[in-house]
Amino acid sequence: MKHILLLATGGTIASKPTQEGLTPEIDSEELLRCVPEAADICRITAEQLFALDSSNVHAAHWLAIARHIEKCFEDYDGFVITHGTDTMAYTAAALSYLIQYSPKPVLITGSQKSIYDRDTDARRNLLDALRYAADDRSHGVAVVFDGKVIIGTRARKTRTRSFNAFSSIDYPELAVIREGRVIPYIETPKPASPVFYHAMNPRVFVLRLVPGQDGAIFDDLARHYDAAVVEGFGMGGLPLQVGVRVKNEIEMIEAHTMTIEAIVTKLMWALGQTKDPRQVRSLFCRPVAKDLL
Repeated sequence: MKHILLLATGGTIASKPTQEGLTPEIDSEELLRCVPEAADICRITAEQLFALDSSNVHAAHWLAIARHIEKCFEDYDGFVITHGTDTMAYTAAALSYLIQYSPKPVLITGSQKSIYDRDTDARRNLLDALRYAADDRSHGVAVVFDGKVIIGTRARKTRTRSFNAFSSIDYPELAVIREGRVIPYIETPKPASPVFYHAMNPRVFVLRLVPGQDGAIFDDLARHYDAAVVEGFGMGGLPLQVGVRVKNEIEMIEAHTMTIEAIVTKLMWALGQTKDPRQVRSLFCRPVAKDLL
């Protein structure tokens, strides 16, 4: 029987109602007690990393998760991380860059309603994540949600209320889980050994352009950030310029079909490895976990 490490980080799945709204108060052991069926799937060790609303999760927490997994990587057959949904896609993308070529599954799941509620998606999602973690074919970083397995660099939260909250953007789902069975859509060979990274630079800003945007904003950004992600119009148009001209004249990096979550976290990862602009470009343009197709 596979031995899986369950890492709890807070989020709605672990929340209880309080006078101030839902608050992460359910720890990893209590989460596990809510799914007694899990004992038939795998052997589980549960640990609490932190207890946060996911809107408060950022690069320091992604690094902490990756460090913890690296420290005990040889002791377990897979890893399941429970997490809030609002920034789950950012965490999945970040871990895809911090833990590359993993022969073991590193899975992120959560829920739209607390496991404390009677009618909730939490139990199913947690059980599905454990099932996929225990499957012999599983490896790499992925999101498991509403019966779908989505590669970490392609996940995005597209619905705020529906249990069907996450979609795979411009790439097929890796698998589905139906009635307790893992049905793979895409199978790839397992890598031999993981590569862990230990640095990220959070000084990345996302600028979504609006008509009439004042170009002076870039002077302000340059004083406070090391990189800016510019969401232009259409196929990359900017005011008074077209995307091709910008790409050629000032050597902007084209992100193609990458998700914004993957773009931001990959830049943070690349800038964490080097400050040389050409090396940053080289790292960013190297495909990782199907982020660039």
